[in-house]
Parts: sequence; structure tokens; C-alpha cells
Amino acid sequence: GKQGLEIALKKLPDLILLDMVMPEMSGMDMLKQLRATNAWGKKVPVIIFTNWGADGKMLLDIVKTEPTYYLVKSDITLDGVVEKVRDRLKK
Repeated sequence: GKQGLEIALKKLPDLILLDMVMPEMSGMDMLKQLRATNAWGKKVPVIIFTNWGADGKMLLDIVKTEPTYYLVKSDITLDGVVEKVRDRLKK
């Protein structure tokens, strides 16, 4: 998470794929720091990969602020991931 945040802030990608469970910094903490950094960090689309269900309060609180989206790992295929990425990059 910590390394991913550093790279994202340096490279400024068009979209970030983010797992919730990572070493050194959770995906939740990384997203909070990313959104608090600058204008780019506030608007870059983030797709969260998680096994937390959509009923998880923490997850729902995160995705209330666009552009943040989530995919439940156990419910998605590689084609589904590609489709979501394409959809998010069109906006």
C-alpha cells in the first residue's frame, strides 16, 4: 500500500486498481491518503478489489465518494475486470 501510493503520486496513472489487504498500509488507508493529497488524487478513478461484501459499512462509506468503485473478487471474472476498467476510463 505504501509503495503503491508513492508510485501513484509519482506516475499519476489514469486509473488505480486497489486491493484492500496489502502490506505496510491497507487499501483503505491508501485511498484516504490518495484522496487527501491533491486535485489529481481526488479525481483519479479507483477500482477496489475486495472480498468484503457490499453490505460492509466501511466499504459503503468509501464508495460514496466518486470516483471509487468496487468489485467483489469472488464474483468477478477477468473479462468483468476489463469491462469495468474500460467503462471507468471512458468517463
